[in-house]
Amino acid sequence: MTSITIPDSVTSIGRVAFSGCSGLTSITIPASVTSIGDSAFFRCSGLTSISADPKWLYLFSKEKITSFTIPDGVTSIGDRAFYGCYSLTSVVIPSSVTSIGNFAFSRCSGLTSVVIPSSVTSIGGAAFSGCSGLTSITISEGVTSIGGEAFYGCSGLTSITIPDSVTSIGNSAFSRCSRLTSITIPKECSVGSYAFPYGCRVIRR
Repeated sequence: MTSITIPDSVTSIGRVAFSGCSGLTSITIPASVTSIGDSAFFRCSGLTSISADPKWLYLFSKEKITSFTIPDGVTSIGDRAFYGCYSLTSVVIPSSVTSIGNFAFSRCSGLTSVVIPSSVTSIGGAAFSGCSGLTSITISEGVTSIGGEAFYGCSGLTSITIPDSVTSIGNSAFSRCSRLTSITIPKECSVGSYAFPYGCRVIRR
């Protein structure tokens, strides 16, 4: 068996439940699961695609995860949730999420595109810092604040649209985004020091 979907009726996964399942490549863990036992996924060396609450991410080998789906119902992505998941190329953020924590996706260098839904109101400090492979980011209307160094060092980013809902952009938020040549921001938006790379044209609409 290469793929497992745990039904919504399940509330806990026992100790060493899937330990040694080296052929397992994909698993779906519903929001109904509130506890997972020790070593439940120990030596699941082939597991690369996961659908689960990010709070369970510590159970898996971060350097091997390529795809992660956050299920509907999760309201926040915690600090450093995906920090250093350099193999991650795809992540789906549902409309139930309202905040993205500090360093949440920092150093996810394999991540190429992200859509931040309108339910999100804040993007934490350094949330996507060091995501050098990121070429496309969609920030939906609804986000009000972009934290300091949120996209610091996203050298692959060539364009970004800041919605009218954004009222503050933190220090060095887009610093060292070397390919970003111009950016349009709301007229009343407050901007921190060194928020944009040197030479980037800032247009207020």
